[in-house]
Amino acid sequence: MAFTLTLVILIIYHELLTGSNSVELLSRKYLTDGERLKTFQQGNENSQRRINFQSSLKRQAFLNSAMKKSNHSARYGINQFSDLSPQQFRERYLTVWNETAPKFDPSMSGIQVKMNYPPKFDWRDHGVVGPVRNQESTKLKLVKEADYPFEDKAGICQYFPQSHAGVAVRNYSAYDFSGHEEVMMSVLVESGPLVVIVDAISWQDYLGGIIQHHCSSHNANHAVLMTGYDTTGEVPYWIVRNSWGTSWGDDGYAYIKIGNDMCGIADNVAAVLV
Repeated sequence: MAFTLTLVILIIYHELLTGSNSVELLSRKYLTDGERLKTFQQGNENSQRRINFQSSLKRQAFLNSAMKKSNHSARYGINQFSDLSPQQFRERYLTVWNETAPKFDPSMSGIQVKMNYPPKFDWRDHGVVGPVRNQESTKLKLVKEADYPFEDKAGICQYFPQSHAGVAVRNYSAYDFSGHEEVMMSVLVESGPLVVIVDAISWQDYLGGIIQHHCSSHNANHAVLMTGYDTTGEVPYWIVRNSWGTSWGDDGYAYIKIGNDMCGIADNVAAVLV
């Protein structure tokens, strides 16, 4: 599957450069997934979408070439965001996060750290992780299911007045674990899935594999759910569930290298205490 997708991207990229086909024909020829296929019609907006799509293909080819040279497993390619410019992607799906969590201090945190955690762990195996949802461009995070039931279809967003209480989480801890990612493993196993704020600017084209580069630790802009980790392979990684639907990433999930605070994954970490 990965080889086929890479080959498709290279063929599309070549045809775009040689001008042998239009983006409309290429999109119909290669994009068969209903969620990923977007038609490109006449008009100013769709002309810009064609330009964005072409730019995405070039960017994806560059990223995949860089990953191959570095012998890294991360893969980048066509998805539901391929007709958006990077600026449009940021404006619609990311939110600047200015709050910072207190730096983790083992002597003052009150967290009981156990260093005998298993080499791999995933809360999905224990039936406590819900399905991948698609927040679309609502930027909505915590809301009661009864107030806003999920519907997997196009529609009009529901807006709540400022007086709406939303969801209050009273018993939780939040820390900056940068430099202490081994402690995060213990907290994850003992407390449950963790909410982490990451830099997801470079996630626009992500299809799967372990993210090891092209990720900043200084631009927090997106909340995801950390469900597990795996340290048994050559590159240890975190397992995170995103909220952009199952057509993004690996069925809605991403894998982030453990160590070096990749994507700022350890900077803002929250655990609900039950």
